[in-house]
Amino acid sequence: MRVLISPESVEEALSIIDFGMDILDIKNTKEGSLGAQFPWNIKRVVEQTGPRNVKTSATLGDLPFKPGTAAQAAYGVAVTGVTYVKAGLFGCRTRQEAFEMMDAIRQAVRMVSATAEVVAAGYADWRRFGGLSPTEVVKAAGAAKCDLVMVDTAIKDGTTLFDHMSNDELREFVTGAHAEGMQVALAGSLKLVHAEQLLELGPDLIGVRGAVCEDSTNRHTKISPVKTKEFVEFFRSSGRAGLPGGASARLDVTPAAS
Repeated sequence: MRVLISPESVEEALSIIDFGMDILDIKNTKEGSLGAQFPWNIKRVVEQTGPRNVKTSATLGDLPFKPGTAAQAAYGVAVTGVTYVKAGLFGCRTRQEAFEMMDAIRQAVRMVSATAEVVAAGYADWRRFGGLSPTEVVKAAGAAKCDLVMVDTAIKDGTTLFDHMSNDELREFVTGAHAEGMQVALAGSLKLVHAEQLLELGPDLIGVRGAVCEDSTNRHTKISPVKTKEFVEFFRSSGRAGLPGGASARLDVTPAAS
């Protein structure tokens, strides 16, 4: 299982770049769950990750249903050289709207790169704001020929992915996406206390921020390089035999915003 860490600044990204994560997810939490970072900051991080063989992801934002605007944003992000271009389908209310968004985004990315992967992101707490269900996001993303589909939480109030979706719903999400030929990512205030559930669900990727922050209850505090390294090593060692090297004494396992 690969691990994605979400820094919110260039400085924060560079502070953890050598600590083993598979993907640095460049976002701007001031603009929401999947807030968009400035392109010059994305470019700076990409320039540093390439020589280290660390992949990069950049978010387009928690988007309204505006396929043209989204396509232009996707084109600009793809120009920076990121590995993944991720769109939050916040404003989509139907499968058709989600399809139109992701189809436009994929076409825009392909104008720039044949290899950058296109990611459709839905929200586990979709019922709270009248959004599109993750199941419908999977179907739309598959029809639009996306490479990866993920689910996160839109409202960062300390509730987690597992507070909003049951294990059965998450299992359906994972298996449905795999059946469509897409990779799967899970995020949403995940912590080590969720490790067993995550390992059983079998996503290709998990994403965190709050779990590796200095204050795990506040996702706006700085990311800790030590916590980052231990979190990554934990999942690389499967997580079933306990935390390696006594990390449980240092990594808080209480719920946190991510």
